[in-house]
Amino acid sequence: MHDINVRGTFFVSKACIPHLKNGANPHILTLSPPVNMDIKWFTNHIAYTLSKYNMTMIALGLSAELKKYNIAANALWPRTTIATAAVQNLLGGDALIKMSRTPEIVADAAYYILSKPSTECTGNAFIDEAVLAAEGITDLSGYSVVPGGKLYNDLFI
Repeated sequence: MHDINVRGTFFVSKACIPHLKNGANPHILTLSPPVNMDIKWFTNHIAYTLSKYNMTMIALGLSAELKKYNIAANALWPRTTIATAAVQNLLGGDALIKMSRTPEIVADAAYYILSKPSTECTGNAFIDEAVLAAEGITDLSGYSVVPGGKLYNDLFI
């Protein structure tokens, strides 16, 4: 888990930096949550929590380190569970899938983040709903797997 989440984030970002320095609007976007030191996120799943928080800390650290090159680094996390294979097969099956949103909500939030000038939008740990709200998008019903259904908050929220 740490090899993929932490080392992967660090080394892939590092490998991309020379190419990003030549970009017109370069961004690094990590799918990781805002750091929340509530003990409940460390209890029973400390390895996962540490790996995801480390990803966010890498994004925040890179934002400061790469600012002089106009390279943005941010993190993005969903407020509610996203309908993925992991949710389906490992976490909650059909019941949790029905309480989830489609991946398009994260994709749309990422689009808006990556469309911002890299010189102005860096060093943030965004939540998808807040990104969309800032763009004037408040009706999120189209993202629900079951329109109008009860949604389940994702981890770290």
